[in-house]
Amino acid sequence: MRFRCLSKGFRAKSRNSSLNHIGALILALLMAGPVTAQEAKPLTLPEAIQLGLQNSNILKLTQAKIDQAVSQYNQVKDNTLPTGSVSYTYNHAEIPTSTFRMAEGAEPFYFPKRADAFLGTFSLQEVIFAGNKFRYAQESTDLLIQVAKLDVDKDKEEIVYNITNAYFNLYKLQQNKKVVAQNLQEVDRQIKQAQRFFEQGIVTKNDVLRFQLQRSNIELIGVDLETNRKIMVYNLNIALGLPENNDISVAELQVPNIKTNPVAAYIDTALANRTEIQALTLQSRIADTNIKSIRANVKPTVLLSTSAYYINPSGAFVPPVNSFLAPLAAGATVAWNFDQLWLNKNKLSEAKIQKTQVDISNTLQRDQVKTEVNQNYQNYLKALDRIRILEASIVQAQENNRMLESRYRNNVAPATERIEAQTQLLESQINLELARADAEIAYYTLLKSTGTLSK
Repeated sequence: MRFRCLSKGFRAKSRNSSLNHIGALILALLMAGPVTAQEAKPLTLPEAIQLGLQNSNILKLTQAKIDQAVSQYNQVKDNTLPTGSVSYTYNHAEIPTSTFRMAEGAEPFYFPKRADAFLGTFSLQEVIFAGNKFRYAQESTDLLIQVAKLDVDKDKEEIVYNITNAYFNLYKLQQNKKVVAQNLQEVDRQIKQAQRFFEQGIVTKNDVLRFQLQRSNIELIGVDLETNRKIMVYNLNIALGLPENNDISVAELQVPNIKTNPVAAYIDTALANRTEIQALTLQSRIADTNIKSIRANVKPTVLLSTSAYYINPSGAFVPPVNSFLAPLAAGATVAWNFDQLWLNKNKLSEAKIQKTQVDISNTLQRDQVKTEVNQNYQNYLKALDRIRILEASIVQAQENNRMLESRYRNNVAPATERIEAQTQLLESQINLELARADAEIAYYTLLKSTGTLSK
């Protein structure tokens, strides 16, 4: 819901057509809330943000991704542990032909009709050196965890910003309703006065009808405001995890602090805190680690192993003495895939290109951040200037309204000019409240662009 078009529509028509001013005001506030509202405990912005973060399913999903990254990191660490296996096998053989000759006339060999054997093995192996590839894998996975945590920070920024926007849009509706209610009271007073003048023959019936029509148009504005307020409250309840039928009113805003830091300070803060830049910095470190890991392919591997065997051909589960073998073995292996000297070259070249791409993306992202911060900074200054101008316009509109009210009472000014002055005052009052809310939104937009909104 935006309210930027308010000021333009009110001055586009003729000065002596007050009904056109009312019509423009209705159109400008069509997307904005009613004259009456349920009483609700004011909700402060920090409370809204806390509820939104606490009940956000987006953050819960992102946290699950972090848990997954941590699990993958632990799996990589497990790869550095020794590997081992143990087995025990029983074999039974039936031998149909128990007599065997190597050649005709040779002495035969006689085999039993059946045979049983037990075979057990135990092995343990540990890699001592593999070109530091395991260490590089751990470093890379640890960096990926940090990238996943940055995603949480980025999601928090988006959630806080969206809740802030919704909060101040609800504030606009709430303040507009107050202004409309105040103007209805003023119009009711004018209607009573016009009726007295009509009874005294000072004004015509048409003047009374003009004030009554003005009241009806303001009431329509109130109806539109209430409708949109209910929609905004419902959406905010969903975002905050509150019951859907819960009513919300927001706390009063203070006048924005006009003191601002130089734009360079905001840019420096953004370059140090924006998650996009931090993520690309981590991606650059990951690319460096990947290059080291690929280079490690050309290095030899050293591993230690130990094995134990149990061979029992006697067929008995518990063999007789000296009828089984149990050899033990220990060894060290040095292996070198020297073909990686020429097969690894293009892999290394690709990894370096990826590192260059990440570095270029980092530079581009920093330029985009600078542009974004400067634009939001200028928009915030413009919003503050708009408040100062509208505050002055309200003083002028109040004086103009007072003068025309006096002239109307003295039957010097017509009812149309009186209504027009009151409409201009209503416009200025609404625009000021909108400008204050827009200045707050502009400030939080500036904070978001520096990466410090949720900190």
